[in-house]
Amino acid sequence: MKIFHNSLVRECAGTAIATFVVLLGITVTTQLVRFLGLAAGGSITFAGVFALLALTSFNYLPVLLSLTLFIAVLMTLSRAYRDSEMIIWFGAGLSPTRWVMPVMSFALPIVLLVALLSFLLSPWAITKSEEFRAYMDNRDDASQVTAGVFRESKQNDRVFFVENVNEGENMVANVFVSSTQHHKNGVMVANRGFLETIGNGDRFLVLLNGRRYEGTPGTTDYKISEFERYAMRIETRDAKASAPSAKSLPTLTLLQDPTPLNLGELAWRIGLPLSALILALLAIPLSFVNPRAGRSLNLVMAILIYMIYNNVISITQAWIAQQRVSLPVGVLGVHAAMFALLLLLFARRMTLFSMVRLFK
Repeated sequence: MKIFHNSLVRECAGTAIATFVVLLGITVTTQLVRFLGLAAGGSITFAGVFALLALTSFNYLPVLLSLTLFIAVLMTLSRAYRDSEMIIWFGAGLSPTRWVMPVMSFALPIVLLVALLSFLLSPWAITKSEEFRAYMDNRDDASQVTAGVFRESKQNDRVFFVENVNEGENMVANVFVSSTQHHKNGVMVANRGFLETIGNGDRFLVLLNGRRYEGTPGTTDYKISEFERYAMRIETRDAKASAPSAKSLPTLTLLQDPTPLNLGELAWRIGLPLSALILALLAIPLSFVNPRAGRSLNLVMAILIYMIYNNVISITQAWIAQQRVSLPVGVLGVHAAMFALLLLLFARRMTLFSMVRLFK
């Protein structure tokens, strides 16, 4: 029995590692593409891409680990069915229920990690991500200038464009600025520019060796002036204080302030480790492979059940937030229904085991 237990846990662990690496790689790649697009548009800095990527990936870890656990157990036991290894174990007197203990010994550490991430670490990661995004949104106009991209000021009265940015020397090259003042449009072009901060803390964009074109659209009354140095004051923007979202609140705060939104978020956090444990056990009967029905049928059914389960948890979270159901009814109802399905599938597999023992 020890050989049976260790071999199953070892194979599940190997499958889990490979599955987690693939899922994490997909998640990181999709998020990286999204953040690089934001960085190219100037919404965030390129240095901030990796900070947001790490925090966002950290937030996805509970779901990724839950899915990894489900796939690892499912693929390992499905392989045993395909290779007729399961029939040998059945013939040796090991019923489907005997697989519960080795699966539980493999799943429980992962479930505990999912609970730790869900209740403690993910809210912290979301908090840091929201703080970083708020910092990015509250930057002044000059800080958001990106080479090769037109950027509009926060007051919607200026448009900036620079061809090259040398952050090390605080210099920009080939600057274009379009502004509207006193119902007149002004366009400035300069060979170079830099940021300057004076003693009182005001910041200026200083343009060197350029021209300014000023006039009224639709008329020929335009004034052209050349300058060696032109300073434009950069308007500072007061930081917007936004209330933290329910996802970023610590679990203890959700319990102390049981508003509908907070209770909905609490139901989601409770549901993650519970669903991970139930899915790991559900993979035991779902792993059954019937050669006559095709090898992929059980995988299709498993994916369908996982998607339904995950979506129902999300729907229940929304219902709790809308006060359509209470927290105990929402949490216990969903997971109790899946546990009942688990018992039903185990009963069907026990019938198969009884048939194998009968014909032995």
